[in-house]
Amino acid sequence: MRLALAGKRVVITGANRGIGAAIVDLFARNGAHLAMVNRRPAAPSGNAGVVEVLCDLADWSAVPVAIGAVWAELGGIDILINNAGTIEPIARVEDSDPAAWASVVQTNLVGAFAVTHAVLPAMLEAGGGTIVNVSSGAAIAPLEGWSHYCASKAGLRALTACLDLELRAKGIRALGISPGTVATDMQGAIRRSGLNPVSRLDPNVHIAPLWVAQAIAWLSTPEADRFLGTDFSLKTEEGRRLAGLPHS
Repeated sequence: MRLALAGKRVVITGANRGIGAAIVDLFARNGAHLAMVNRRPAAPSGNAGVVEVLCDLADWSAVPVAIGAVWAELGGIDILINNAGTIEPIARVEDSDPAAWASVVQTNLVGAFAVTHAVLPAMLEAGGGTIVNVSSGAAIAPLEGWSHYCASKAGLRALTACLDLELRAKGIRALGISPGTVATDMQGAIRRSGLNPVSRLDPNVHIAPLWVAQAIAWLSTPEADRFLGTDFSLKTEEGRRLAGLPHS
């Protein structure tokens, strides 16, 4: 599949490993100019046209400063990928610490809103842009030990719909992606918890982060407009076919 990314100015959160690192690599190799917004420094990617700004998204008041630096560096923002997310500590509701529970929601949902709010002036000034929120099947399917994660992803799904409702007419394309289980470090924490069926999955069933990156590249094009305001699923054969991924 031909990826129309050359010259696109892209902001990606949580880009120092896993899905985020795969997005940086794929987008950079296809000519995009990227700004990584990370809580911790990423290892050098070796890709040209990639800059990094450090920001803890749980501190939403720091986000406008970080995005201001990105805007100045890139000269504009065409695509935002809200990828930063966490699931630890995994615990049943009665065993959860409220502060730790709230911290996950702060990163996964409030952080995504804060970054989106901060990039919108750049996108609106340019006449439009694309926002892709990395969601999860947990947004609609409760899982033991994941109440914080499920709640935050359900909120993110609703945020995607609200962005589309309010801003589509102003040129903003808002979509979510529900990739299924992905072979990242997060799966290690899930396996160690042993709390629900996902923790007992065969590691061979998890998809590669590169698949998610390729799907997000496709969602960034008008070909995916039928999915505006929704979570696009990579768990179906049809979804994988549309995104140009291996399928039956």
